[in-house]
Amino acid sequence: MKRSAQALGGMIFTLVAGAASIGHAPDAAAQPATVKAASGDNLRPAYANAAEIGEGKRVAETSCAGCHGANGVSATKGVPHLAGQRPAYLYLELRAYQSGARGDNAMGAAVKFLNDDALVKVAAYYSSLDPALPIAPTGAKLAPAKLDSVQAGKATTAACAGCHGDTGISKTPGMPSLVGMDPKSLVAAMKAYQSGQREHGMMKAALAAVTDSDLADVALFYALQKPGRAQTPSSGNQSAGQAAAATCAGCHGSTGVGTNPSTPNLAGQDAQYLAETLRAYKNGSRKDETMKALVTSLDELTIKNLAAYYANQQPQQPKVSRPLTIAEWVQRCDRCHGVNGNSTDPRMPALAAQRVDYLEKALHAYRTGQRKSPQMAPMSNVLTATDVENLAAHYAGQKARAIVYVTLPAR
Repeated sequence: MKRSAQALGGMIFTLVAGAASIGHAPDAAAQPATVKAASGDNLRPAYANAAEIGEGKRVAETSCAGCHGANGVSATKGVPHLAGQRPAYLYLELRAYQSGARGDNAMGAAVKFLNDDALVKVAAYYSSLDPALPIAPTGAKLAPAKLDSVQAGKATTAACAGCHGDTGISKTPGMPSLVGMDPKSLVAAMKAYQSGQREHGMMKAALAAVTDSDLADVALFYALQKPGRAQTPSSGNQSAGQAAAATCAGCHGSTGVGTNPSTPNLAGQDAQYLAETLRAYKNGSRKDETMKALVTSLDELTIKNLAAYYANQQPQQPKVSRPLTIAEWVQRCDRCHGVNGNSTDPRMPALAAQRVDYLEKALHAYRTGQRKSPQMAPMSNVLTATDVENLAAHYAGQKARAIVYVTLPAR
């Protein structure tokens, strides 16, 4: 049954440091909505009756409905639903727009001349409305908007497995292993093939349509795989190769594992690929002035010995953290925003059934620092673009639920 402001009988407010939050209080006494706040962050109740909620509706229809919809359900891209939102959050945000803290000129102009009493009543009105419906049918399982970075990287590397192995460990002489590589180094190598800086017709064609985001996903996938030596033969004298490798240790580490993420690791690499690469630097077909100066004096035997030495070293996994899955991100977000985005904290916004484009917009604003929040900043600055899309899709598909704030008798 659809609720109406008149059917509620009254609303209970909770005041927090000068800001009012409102929850339902059936048959609440009709007391004035404008109550002075207690000092500090302690919450205390105040009340608004149906008439005052009606006044909030009239203000909302004049100042807010053009963007946020007649019943607080927005039909405008990037503009949030307000129906059923937590009232303290609404009030605090309206105050932030008035003060310029939110930096939105349109919203600042819309609320600039509203007094505190009007803001409280508008918040009460919107919190009394039925929330928007989720974007997926009730009970339907909403799939993530996109695969997460690791899954996407795995999917993209399916086309690479024939040459580089399923997990980036080469079984084909002449084909490089891709495990044990820092993502920064591997992305730089793939971009060099894309641009033609590294000449290799097959690689240039294979990477032609791969986006920068795809490259990052591929590099992350390989970086997270268990490292192992290439399963290919290596001829040459390892002891002699170790002695020759002394001049390489400054960049590539004494065992082929360096400390600079931009420098490729050589440990466990296919020996034939290493030898061919050294020859390419020597003859100038692969451009790098530093490498050319170092390999110009190498003879064929030394090249083979160096390749054998590095091929038999144990590669190490780069210091790369596995990103959280969408389920893990949701678990973190729910700690503040409530189960499935249905906040029970009057100061925290509900996310359930919110517009997906608005959720994406807000998360990107937190990621870039355009929107400030000491709580959201450390959460959002590690989100990828895919994480943002998946989180927005998840919460937009959840059923929104109204919240009842209950007043208890004094003990």
